[in-house]
Amino acid sequence: MSRAALLVLADGRFPAGGHAHSGGAEEAVKAGRVTGAASLEAFCRGRLHTTGLATAALAAAAALGVDPVDLDTAADARTPSLALRVAARRLGRQMMRAARATWPHPELDALARHFPKGAHQPVVLGLTARAAGLCPEDAAYCSAYEGISGPATATVRLLSLDPFDATAVLARLAPDVDRVASQAVDAARRVLDDGVDALPAGSAPLLEIGAEAHGAWPVRLFAS
Repeated sequence: MSRAALLVLADGRFPAGGHAHSGGAEEAVKAGRVTGAASLEAFCRGRLHTTGLATAALAAAAALGVDPVDLDTAADARTPSLALRVAARRLGRQMMRAARATWPHPELDALARHFPKGAHQPVVLGLTARAAGLCPEDAAYCSAYEGISGPATATVRLLSLDPFDATAVLARLAPDVDRVASQAVDAARRVLDDGVDALPAGSAPLLEIGAEAHGAWPVRLFAS
């Protein structure tokens, strides 16, 4: 296993399409729920411990070798918003393209054939980590960090927030990322005995509602 592969996968420049998505930050900024570094931190912390935990566990389970088709069904059940399901599959399709070019693997090929329009992004992320020789912990960390770094980066553009302040938010959230990644891996290991119902199903209703509203905007900077 090369841990350097984790750096490649977690790098914001990895061409998986995440730069086009704000993780709900664009709608939250317009609604006045995110106005600066303090509210960005609260937004990211809430996202991390709800939907972030769910997606990190999905990624860890995929890296562990759980059937990705079953995991995709579980991801659908944990994503009530149609707009977010569409975004997750769009991101999954783009990540699949990058993953197959970077770490060719028959399991990636099989998933791409099963979901030609894209599987859920955390499932593809976890399977990509597996193809890269990474462990479930790596997949969980990558997913958890991605879930907060996307909104933080987007807020720099949306609010002209000082990039140093946005990065400091991510640094302060590091202990939360540790906890969420650990919880996600524990849940993923339970799936081996108890099935996908053992995965966490934390929700963030404002993210779901906001995603539906955001999808109807005539003009927006980000796709979601």
